[in-house]
Amino acid sequence: MEAVEYFEVECPEKAGGDYYRRIADVVLLDHNLIRVIWKLHIFIDPRIPLFIATGVTRKLPGIVTLRDFSDVNRKERKVTISIGDEAYLAPLLQILWERFGKERVEQPDRFTIMLNIDEGESKDLEDLPVYDPSFSIYKDLIYALQVIQPEGFKVRRQYYGDGRFYLVASEDTLPENIEELVREKFLLMGESL
Repeated sequence: MEAVEYFEVECPEKAGGDYYRRIADVVLLDHNLIRVIWKLHIFIDPRIPLFIATGVTRKLPGIVTLRDFSDVNRKERKVTISIGDEAYLAPLLQILWERFGKERVEQPDRFTIMLNIDEGESKDLEDLPVYDPSFSIYKDLIYALQVIQPEGFKVRRQYYGDGRFYLVASEDTLPENIEELVREKFLLMGESL
């Protein structure tokens, strides 16, 4: 398992900073997120009160397309999709129903889907994006940061995407210069938002 390249907890009280570092270690290990985080900076100041966690992820897995887990065979107006991995069946069916309508999508068994579509509609079907694993990873990261943040910090702002994420939380309203503070924490890691 690769270690996090940069991991700092910034706190005006050394004991509080050490405590939050241990909490963050345990939570990230429990949620199996250490392997996806490349850099993480946590700022906590109970006097303000303010919690800022900024981070950068390692390269995440790419989007899963239809060709990654199935074969597509065309014969006139019938397209048969042979499923090799059921893990993506539910999201695939949802996408096909939305795209072609439920009346044109048949599923005779759990490894076969038949579409009643013309040749133009089936063009590039193999490249159909079915699942984006980064979405669930970012969702898990934000959830873990909410577990790490102090109890009672209910006012939040969060962001994830493009390999970056942050969570800002407070008991009170967030400071007006919060975007500037977040950018400063990214700069401490040698990164930009």
